[in-house]
Amino acid sequence: MSKNRLFYTSRRRVILKSKKPIIGIGGSLVLDTSGRFKEYYKACVNEDYVTSILQAGGIPIILPVVNDEKTIYEQLLHVDGIVFSGGLDVDPKEYGEEVLAKCGERDPRRDWFDIRLFKMAKKLKKPTLCICKGHQIAAVAHGGTLYQDLSYYKEETFLHDQYSEPDFKAHEVKINKDSLLFEIVKKQSIKVNSFHHQMIKDLPKEFKVTALSPDGIIEAMEYIKSDYFFLSLQWHPEMMAAKGDEQMQKIFKRLIKESNKNSKELR
Repeated sequence: MSKNRLFYTSRRRVILKSKKPIIGIGGSLVLDTSGRFKEYYKACVNEDYVTSILQAGGIPIILPVVNDEKTIYEQLLHVDGIVFSGGLDVDPKEYGEEVLAKCGERDPRRDWFDIRLFKMAKKLKKPTLCICKGHQIAAVAHGGTLYQDLSYYKEETFLHDQYSEPDFKAHEVKINKDSLLFEIVKKQSIKVNSFHHQMIKDLPKEFKVTALSPDGIIEAMEYIKSDYFFLSLQWHPEMMAAKGDEQMQKIFKRLIKESNKNSKELR
């Protein structure tokens, strides 16, 4: 057996431990509409998540949607950090509302999975990065609510659901100096991409807003009090990081750094 590998048995499973932190990416269920196996669901994530984690020095693995809480817990035991990825709209039933006309496509199975995955990750203090839908899941998991479409927001907004290249910098965000995000990017203003039509409405009391768009959308939030790494973003940093954006790469590097600390504590 190679000296730079350590195998150990836990609960009748043989697990390979690496010096690099293992980052779980919350997966999506995507219906295959063409090819040999039409109408089959695929467990997948966009490749930019994988690329961004690899670039930052982590080992990415997909955490597929499952409908069993014990399995979700087991998934989390085998990762050092986690990314909650983007996806379809969060079902309004998860925050006690009826579906409005402009609410988009939903997947209740993934919402059920994401919310439980989030709560367990918090309990286990797994270093966490929430992105787009993941950002909204973080709010809903704590009892927050969403605007089902930007048109329901009382203020006038610009187009946040852009039809552009993934790394196109659509708008500016203003960052609070007293925040983890500022500590990472070292700037009070950055430009980000934008691919969402829903947004956080009622912010849970556990969070503080750490970045806003010019029209008042909550673009980043963190826990008011936390003893582990947690950062939640409305935009898609992975799409920009994968194309070489240094500011966005810093976010993933910090996730890997914090996950590596977590990995060492568990060895």
